[in-house]
Amino acid sequence: MDPKISNQDRFPILKNQIFYDHARVAPLPDCVRKAITAFADDACEQGTTNYPAWISEIDKTRHRFAKLINADLEEVAFVKNTSEGISIVANGLDWKSGDNVVIPDIEFPANVYPWQNLRRHGVETRFVHAVEGRVLIDDLVKQTDSRTRLISISSVECNSGFRNDLNRIGNFCKERGILFCVDAIQSLGVLPMDVKRDHIDFLSADGHKWLLSVEGLGGFYISKNVLDKVYPVTVGWNNMVDASNFMDYRFEFRPDAQRFEEGSFNTMSIHAFGAALSIFEAEGMESVQQKIFQLGNRIIENLRKRNLPIISSTEPEERSGNISFLPRGDLQALAHYMQKNKVTLTARNGLIRVSPHFYNTEDEIERFFSLLDGFK
Repeated sequence: MDPKISNQDRFPILKNQIFYDHARVAPLPDCVRKAITAFADDACEQGTTNYPAWISEIDKTRHRFAKLINADLEEVAFVKNTSEGISIVANGLDWKSGDNVVIPDIEFPANVYPWQNLRRHGVETRFVHAVEGRVLIDDLVKQTDSRTRLISISSVECNSGFRNDLNRIGNFCKERGILFCVDAIQSLGVLPMDVKRDHIDFLSADGHKWLLSVEGLGGFYISKNVLDKVYPVTVGWNNMVDASNFMDYRFEFRPDAQRFEEGSFNTMSIHAFGAALSIFEAEGMESVQQKIFQLGNRIIENLRKRNLPIISSTEPEERSGNISFLPRGDLQALAHYMQKNKVTLTARNGLIRVSPHFYNTEDEIERFFSLLDGFK
């Protein structure tokens, strides 16, 4: 990044408010705005003259996403959201009546309903009861048996912020021949991800949270080892080999993850996604995580000083970017008060959740707690 450009110029939200809600929908960085504007200007003024350059940018973005999660290029595809990626898996596997899927009972619905939708095929969804926002590995294991086809779990649980041990779960799945699916939307952009190390078979994540991109565009990973286990249910012209030879009608799926991209690209959003991913390439994920955790440490210290119960785990190996706590007073009144004072956060399920990103500042933390102390 150019050191001459200030953080406020890179992230204009810093000029207007304290934004602690990256776990919901992130504000756009300036580079993403510029990518969208540049594409719109080009399409407006030049039509499709520069279409080859648009496709080149799509290819660059695909490379960036694969690199972010340590996947091979042929193992990633673009999806419109996390739900679509999970549904590709749920709807594409060859289920048998009596099979079961194991998931925690604190998942965001994107990782619940696609599996419950399989009841029409006689597939059981088994819930693992979380303990104070934590998913215990032993409880996960107890829910599995010889008919467990798949475990699906969030890398980070949305409300508690609990970071699941993907490596341990992935090794268990590998040993037992169970497929492993990860909803990564609450960790990509916060924590380094390695799908190979953690033996992940499927991963899906929209880009509009910690990845600082737009809604409606994300990435999907499917290991080449299980590619042929998932049949493309949504089919169009672009699933096929030699897709640009439109009138050939050769019904043969692409030999890689792009077989799940059935039609025209959401080109402008992919350009935005690529610009957002470039931020993490430049910063480095280890550095991003360190900065987020440093801010989190300050928030945790301040909560403890005020004897406010912290719901999120504070153990280093269980930490994420999400910190949830129990406030004093009426929850919605506090949320309204913070919004009035230009602080954006999530108030839900009796909790306040704050989720600052690496570019937020310690001064903002002091301001946030000054406001919290002033709430009556």
